Amino acid sequence: MKTPMILETITPEKLNKFIIAKHPEANFLQSSSWGKVYELTGDQVHYLGLIENDKLVGVCLAIVKPAKRGRYLEIPGGPLIDWESSSQVKATFKSLKQLAAKENCVFIRIRPNIPDTAENQKILKQNDLHPSPMHLHAQHTVVIDLTRPEDQLLADMRRQTRYEVRRASKLNIKVTSSSETAAFKEFYQVQLATAKRQNFIPSSEAFIIAQHEAFQNQAKIYKAELDGKALAYGLILLQAPEAIYHEAASTPEGLHLPGAYALQWQVIQDAKSLGLKRYNLFGIAPPGQPHHRYAGVTTFKTGFGGTEVNYLPAHDLVVDPVKYQITKMIEIMRKKKRNL
Repeated sequence: MKTPMILETITPEKLNKFIIAKHPEANFLQSSSWGKVYELTGDQVHYLGLIENDKLVGVCLAIVKPAKRGRYLEIPGGPLIDWESSSQVKATFKSLKQLAAKENCVFIRIRPNIPDTAENQKILKQNDLHPSPMHLHAQHTVVIDLTRPEDQLLADMRRQTRYEVRRASKLNIKVTSSSETAAFKEFYQVQLATAKRQNFIPSSEAFIIAQHEAFQNQAKIYKAELDGKALAYGLILLQAPEAIYHEAASTPEGLHLPGAYALQWQVIQDAKSLGLKRYNLFGIAPPGQPHHRYAGVTTFKTGFGGTEVNYLPAHDLVVDPVKYQITKMIEIMRKKKRNL
């Protein structure tokens, strides 16, 4: 006789092991390292396993977010289950809703790591989820296949991108990488200045340092320099089988020099040499949205070739309908004000 499927607490190690074995499409957002980032910055994190007849059939990293607009349960890039199994989907959301209620959350917000198709939209709708008023991580992105030869990777680039990569080499722009704490603190200071120039909200220093502490040598700060002057920075996460261009910063000196191109090409070469299968540039604007938060970097990122991927957008499962309506109104106004 089958026992009911239920989510229960598992160890971070068990979560990671299951992801590696069963979900190669997953990225860092459901890893225990990402969970540790939030533990280090003060949030409560749940490492959950979907159990069926004493067998682990799915996993889910869930983060309790104590936002002023309404406490909620965040599930980035997950849950990692068999989305074609209606029983798994129903059991997962039933258990998550119970957990959210226990944690006094107003709603659950997910952005699954599955394609944005009519069929997948229908699955969420059938389980009482609806599109969120706010985004959750990179819904649209570019992924480069690192199993291709280097000459093919260069050939796949847009002509102008390939030109800038080669110009960077002729200019003798140097790219270095570091996993030292000092490099992350330097990155934070440069990102603060970048955010002021480009009018976006930067990560906090605590969040930047938490990524360093959680991922350790799998988190690196890349820096492109010319004659000792910094031009561009990238915070790169190496979460097998993927490398991720997670955060960026730049200097005024790099505005007219191809430091960012040199940096990306070095990351691609390094990730490939480590045996990683793909490079996720993590965030582009969808077509026809010139005011999207990633509009300014879309041409740059798509120039490196790769495949554009569209995941399902963030969806919400309401736990407290009255409080959720208040939260929804606040988020709609915030989204409009910030052009998110």
